[in-house]
Amino acid sequence: MVISKVFLIPVTNQYSPIKNVSLCSRTTHGGGERAPPPGTVVKYFLGQSVLRSSWDQVFAAFWQRYPNPYSKRVLMEDIVHREVTPDQKLLSRRLLTKTNRMPRWAERLFPANVAHSVYILEDSIVDPQNQTMTTFTWNINHARLMVVEERCVYCVNSDNSGWTEIRCEAWVSCSLFGVSRAVQEFGLARFKINVTKTNEGFEYVLAKLQAKEAKEKAKEMALAATEKAKDLASKAATKQQQLQQQFM
Repeated sequence: MVISKVFLIPVTNQYSPIKNVSLCSRTTHGGGERAPPPGTVVKYFLGQSVLRSSWDQVFAAFWQRYPNPYSKRVLMEDIVHREVTPDQKLLSRRLLTKTNRMPRWAERLFPANVAHSVYILEDSIVDPQNQTMTTFTWNINHARLMVVEERCVYCVNSDNSGWTEIRCEAWVSCSLFGVSRAVQEFGLARFKINVTKTNEGFEYVLAKLQAKEAKEKAKEMALAATEKAKDLASKAATKQQQLQQQFM
C-alpha cells in the first residue's frame, strides 16, 4: 500500500531539504548550501510504502536494482566513493545516468542540443546496527530547468519486523519565469510515476533474489538428502556383509 501527499511550500534562502551529513552534504563551488532563489515555490511530495521483505533482503536488493524491466530509463551506474565510518556506517556515492525525455511543449521552448540524459548523484548512509538506510539523490545537470531532490529512509516496519517500510520525500523546484508551474507539475507527475516503478522494480529484484535463495536451499537439501541416502546405503551394505560372514 502506498500513501502519498502533495504540498506547495514557499521557500526562502534557508531552504535545506537534505541535511548536511558527512558525505551527503552538498555545496556550491563557492561553499555553502545551494538554495533556490528567494520566493521560489517548491512542490513537495511525501510517500510511504511497505515492502513485504526483510530489511536485510531489501538492503541486498538495493544494490542490485539495475537493470530491471521497470527502470529502463537507468542507462548506467557508477560507484564514485565508498567508505566505512568509525561507527560502522557505510557511506556510498553513486553516479546514475538516466534518459531524460522532455514533454513536447518543453521541446519547443528549449534548444535542440539540450542533452537527453540526466546525471544524478545518489548518496547513501547505511546503519546496519539500527537497520536503517537513508538515501539522498539530486540531478546535477538541467538544474536551470528543474531540480528534483529526494530523500528516502528504509527501516524495519513497526507492525511486522519481517517487512521494510520506505518513507520517501521529494522537492521539485523551477525558477524559470513563466513556465515554473508547468515544469513543476510535469516533474512532480513524473516523479510519482517513477516511485511506483521503483517499488515494482524492488519487488522484481527481491523475487529474483528470493527465488535464487530458494533454489540454492533446495539444491543444498537435495545434496544433503543424497549424501544421507549414500550413507544409509553404505551402512546397509556393510551390515549385510557382516551378516553373511556370520553364517559362513
